[in-house]
Amino acid sequence: MRRALLAALFALIAVPAAAQEVCRQALALGLDVSGSVDAREYRLQMGGLADALGSAAVRAALLERVETPVELLVYEWSGPQDQQLLLPWTRITNAHALDTVIAQLNTVERRVEATPGTALGVSMMRGAQYLAQRNHCWRQTLDISGDGKSNLGPRPRSVKPRLAATGITINALVIGADDPAGGELRQGEIGELSAYFSAEVILGQDAFVEVALGFEGYAEAMERKLLRELDVLVLSMR
Repeated sequence: MRRALLAALFALIAVPAAAQEVCRQALALGLDVSGSVDAREYRLQMGGLADALGSAAVRAALLERVETPVELLVYEWSGPQDQQLLLPWTRITNAHALDTVIAQLNTVERRVEATPGTALGVSMMRGAQYLAQRNHCWRQTLDISGDGKSNLGPRPRSVKPRLAATGITINALVIGADDPAGGELRQGEIGELSAYFSAEVILGQDAFVEVALGFEGYAEAMERKLLRELDVLVLSMR
C-alpha cells in the first residue's frame, strides 16, 4: 500500500513538470554568413531577424498561446566546419523572453574567423541535429537563409532523404542581389536561386521558399516567413 501511495504521489508531482515542457513549435533559424555576405549585409541580416521577431504581428503570434510556447534557436553557417550557435533553445513564454532574444541578436558581432565556403547540406544536417533535441515540441521547423548555392560538403539534395525520416519541415529564405539596377537580370538570378532552394533544400508538406530582394529587404521577408509558419500552427490548434 505504501509503495502504491508513493507511486501515485510521484505521478502527481511529475504531471506539472511534463506539462511545463509542452511546446507547439521548435523553430531553428540558420543564417548564411559565407564569403558572399559582407559586414554590412551581415548586420542587415542579424538586425533584420531581430526586427522581424519584434514586429507587432510576429510578437502577437509568438505570444498568443504562451501555455504552449514556441522555442527558438539561432545559428550561423558557412563552410563545412563552421557552424556557430548564436542563441540556444529559448522558450518564448512572455514578452520579456522575446525582448531578451531580440536584444541578444542586436549585439551579435561577426566572427573574423568565419570561413568563406557555402556548405548548405552540412547546415541542413546541423539544423536537424538541433531540432532532434526538441522532440517534446509538436512540430520541428528549420529555416535556412541563403544568398547562393552550395559549393562545399554534401549536396543538399543528397541529405534530404535522411532528414525526411525525422519528420521535420525545412523552409528557406532566398536573398537576391542587392543591386536594384540589375533589372530583369536581377529577377532572373532570384528566380534561379529560388528554384534551386525549392528543388534542393525545402522539405515537408507545408514547406515553402520566401524571397528577399537583397539584404535591405531581409527584415520584411523574414517577417512574412515567420507569420506564415506561425499561422500554420495557430490555425491547426483552433
